[in-house]
Amino acid sequence: MSDYIIFQDVDQCIGCYSCEIHCKANKKLPDGPRLCRIYQVGPKVVDKVPRMAFSFLACFHCEKPWCVSACPSKAMQKRPKDGIVFVEAEKCIGCKLCLYACPWGVPQFIQEDRVAVKCDFCKDRVDQGLKPACVAKCITGCLRFGKKELMPEEQVRQQELLATP
Repeated sequence: MSDYIIFQDVDQCIGCYSCEIHCKANKKLPDGPRLCRIYQVGPKVVDKVPRMAFSFLACFHCEKPWCVSACPSKAMQKRPKDGIVFVEAEKCIGCKLCLYACPWGVPQFIQEDRVAVKCDFCKDRVDQGLKPACVAKCITGCLRFGKKELMPEEQVRQQELLATP
């Protein structure tokens, strides 16, 4: 796993999709690819009241990322300094093997450019000491970003379990 994680407080999320919108705007993505996603859960009846929940999904930046090992051109890489997994677009040959290798469907494909893209925690922003766009622009503040050791232990454990295929 990366040194960083994105943690979602599901009780605060209202399903506004601002994380998705600001991610796409920051990365200047065309229609189609979504580097982070909000999934609607429900409605379910809880205590005789209909309830809805929303779950955030972005890349887990796995310890041993299958997308990286599947990439024949070495376009999919993992930064040694912090474990952030990213795509070097100039090296991508458009084979889509990374898309098929990821059990969570995180890598996406830009058809027009014939390249793979994925969440890279907005590494350019992180390198400047900023938060990823999805976290920085979350209108309810339900998304939090930071070093694993600064996050609630339970959330780190959940992320580590999810990032182990």
